[in-house]
Order: sequence, then structure tokens, then C-alpha cells
Amino acid sequence: MEISALARSILETMRARPRRLRARPWIRDLVAEVGLAPSDLVLPVFVCADDAPVEVPSMGARRYHVRELRDLSRQCSELGIPAIALFPVVASELRSEDAKYAFTDELACRAIAEIKAATRDIGVITDVAIDRYTTHGQDGIVRDGVVLNDESVEILAHMAVAHARAGADVLAPSDMLDGRVEVIRSVLDATGHPDTAILSYTAKYASVQYGPFRDAVGSTAGFTSSLGPEGKKTYFMDVRNREEALKEAMLDLDEGADLLMVKPGLAFLDVIQMLAEKTGVPIAAYQVSGEFSMIKAAASAGWCKYEDLLIETLVCLRRAGAKMIFTYGALDAAKILQARR
Repeated sequence: MEISALARSILETMRARPRRLRARPWIRDLVAEVGLAPSDLVLPVFVCADDAPVEVPSMGARRYHVRELRDLSRQCSELGIPAIALFPVVASELRSEDAKYAFTDELACRAIAEIKAATRDIGVITDVAIDRYTTHGQDGIVRDGVVLNDESVEILAHMAVAHARAGADVLAPSDMLDGRVEVIRSVLDATGHPDTAILSYTAKYASVQYGPFRDAVGSTAGFTSSLGPEGKKTYFMDVRNREEALKEAMLDLDEGADLLMVKPGLAFLDVIQMLAEKTGVPIAAYQVSGEFSMIKAAASAGWCKYEDLLIETLVCLRRAGAKMIFTYGALDAAKILQARR
């Protein structure tokens, strides 16, 4: 029998044809295994003093002056984005080796107040880490070429209380120092903030994809200590490790974490899936600055359509098990999703 005839005879007897459920948009929507909505997104916001420059050339995002946060909050509310994650850009003159400014974190606290004054519909998540407050750019106090764990965690405890008093809903320690979740949970409870939640960056990897973020907050220039950028590898997770993330997750949950973060997101879909399946708590994924910048760069080069690639990558994070996604494209994604309804 000739090949064409054989092929036709086989195809004529086929009963299973999965393409039937892909034939039209409406049926693809009905059988989709995961969805994506604006309510799945968190907008990371770089906030700076009112006289600071706002452009960040290395990524397709910008800094916001504190005075702009009320309008931004209302915009998020209208688009259905439920939360903003704050990342203050601290002026160089306020940085020090002992991160003294972090104790009160006045810029972050002012930003929290501005958002809360605009709308009660938007949750405020604050970054609890001191790299932006040190002259050397590390996430802890450095002495004799070593990042000191316990002394640094004490500073995080002061930051946490300052943020909670200012009205933050969720505190997100992102430093990967040992014991910080337990200390933060304890001081929050002891100071009358038992309802303030903790989103622990439980699996933050020592990735090369944070460069644009460090440009945005001005911490890149701070790598002046003997540690340099390699110092991050002494507390962030090794990109080669997967099971270690589960160990970190279980420790954080035992210490009082309510939510867990995997960062970066796209390069660690397997870790997101593992934690989603094995911990039983909501997992957040961070589409980091390097990932977002690559999407922007590919679109600028004409290699893909920005809107399609942004949505596709966010859907991938949801499919892996992320309940919430931090993305600099949250505003764009929410508008795209609304237009596609």
C-alpha cells in the first residue's frame, strides 16, 4: 500500500482527536487548566523622594515619586491589581555601613501612608532588607569580609516594626539570612501587630538577573566591600540546588511565615511547582528585573510582540503553581487582560 493511502486509512479510523478542544477560542477558554487575572498580580514599585530622577534605563520600568503613589494606587484599584510591593530608593547620603536609616525607614513609611490614604482596596507589601541602606550593597552588616547574620537580623526586626506601625499589610524579608522570619514574627506579635503577615523570600537564588533592579534602587554602585557581588552567594541560594528550597520553606513555615516566595520565577518553575505541591501554602513568584528586561528587549528588537510574551510568561508562572506574581508589567498585563475579555 502506498504511504498516502496507508496514512488515510489510519486517520479515518481515529476516534481520539485532541484538536477538537482547540478549534475555537471559546472552547479553549472553557477547558484551560489555569487562568490569569489582574487579581493574580502584584506591582513592584520603586519609590523615591520627590526630587529624584525617575528613569531606569536598564529596564522597562520607572521610579515613582512619593507624591505619585496616590494616583498609582487608584489606578491599580481600577485595574483590579490587589497589591503594591514597595522598594524605596534611598539617597546615597542616607546610607551607612551600619544601615542606621533602615531602623526608621522614613521613605518606606511615608510611601505606605500615601497608599493607605488613597484607597483601602490596595494591599501594601514591604521589602524587609538592608542592602539599599548600606554603603556596600550587601544585605547585612559586613565585618572583616563577612556578612554578620545575627546583627543584621536585629536591624530587620526594627524595620519590620516600623513598617507595621506605618500600616503595611505584609512584610517580605528578602535577605535569606538565617532566623529572620522567627525574629520578625516574634517582634511583630510582641509589639501589637499579630495580624501583619509575613511573605518570606524562602528561595531567593544568587541569580545574575537582578542587575536592572540594582540599577533602579541604586545598590549596584555599593559593591565596594571586599565581598563584592560575589558576597550575595554567601546567603542567597545556589542556582544549582532544588531540594534545599524545600528545607528553607519548611524552616520558614515553622518560624511563622504565611506565604513563600520563589525568586527569580521563570528560571525556577520546577521550584515553584515543588513548593506548591509540598507545602500547602500560597506560593508567590517574582518575575525579576532581568526577566522583564529581556521581554522588553526582545520586543524592542522586533523578535516578538510584547503583549503576547508578557502574558505567556505570566501564565507559565501560574501553571507552575504560583498563586501571585510580582511583575513590573502588572499594569500592562491588567490592561491587556481587560481588553481581551
